Amino acid sequence: MGREVARIGQGTWKFPTRGAAVEEAKRALRRGIELGMTHIDTAEMYGDGRSEEIIGEAIKGLAREKLFIVSKVLPQNASYEGTIRACEHSLLRLRTDYLDAFLLHWRGGNVLRETMRALEQLVHQKKIKALGVSNFDVNDLREAANYLDAGHIVCNQVLYNFEERGIEHDLFDYCRENGIAVVAYTPFGGLPGERTKARAKLAEIAGKHGVNIYTLTLAWVTRDPICFTIPKASDVAHVEQNARAGDLVLDEADLRAIDAVLPPPRGPTSLAMG
Repeated sequence: MGREVARIGQGTWKFPTRGAAVEEAKRALRRGIELGMTHIDTAEMYGDGRSEEIIGEAIKGLAREKLFIVSKVLPQNASYEGTIRACEHSLLRLRTDYLDAFLLHWRGGNVLRETMRALEQLVHQKKIKALGVSNFDVNDLREAANYLDAGHIVCNQVLYNFEERGIEHDLFDYCRENGIAVVAYTPFGGLPGERTKARAKLAEIAGKHGVNIYTLTLAWVTRDPICFTIPKASDVAHVEQNARAGDLVLDEADLRAIDAVLPPPRGPTSLAMG
């Protein structure tokens, strides 16, 4: 992404929006930042902007330059003018002068050329430092890149977990060859059932490393150098659990054992969204 970014970040999809849970979510965000999880992901869609507001409240007084804050524009708002306007609204809610990256949330009905042109303009205006996309397959990435004059797609946020491994077939290679980071969302979504052989194997490997299955999952998702992840954690205990994955390196035997019970794709697979 052009600068050092925390491989294990913090996502805010379905963050609490009212009551005591909001204060715990803020504490969790700040604790995560203390533990080095400075990559914070949000979107105008999350809580109709409330998640951005919570982040803005949580980071008040912190050194902005140490954070990597990402937000996303909804496709229905992603006309040229709409993209500019959405970014400006996100900046106000987040109480910041710039975003480290601003993404198109998924491809929709607006003309992609205009969205990419607006994202480049936002970089030029220094309202964002980088641009990216979410839920794009290889063909979408190629098309989007063709619409950029001098800019570069720095990341593609995609659904990726033990159950949804389709991106390993061709998306990983394309992103690696083109300097695009893969940011995995919903990393815990594909955990196998409690009494399955796969779950038992994961528990065995986690035990070998002295961690739980959730920490193991994040280490597996980010085993490739181009891959980052943004698990949601709206309480301090979960954030501390997630942070441990940053120091966990799985060996080849671990990876082979996981592939044996949760195999990679054998051929092309349609991009999954969640």
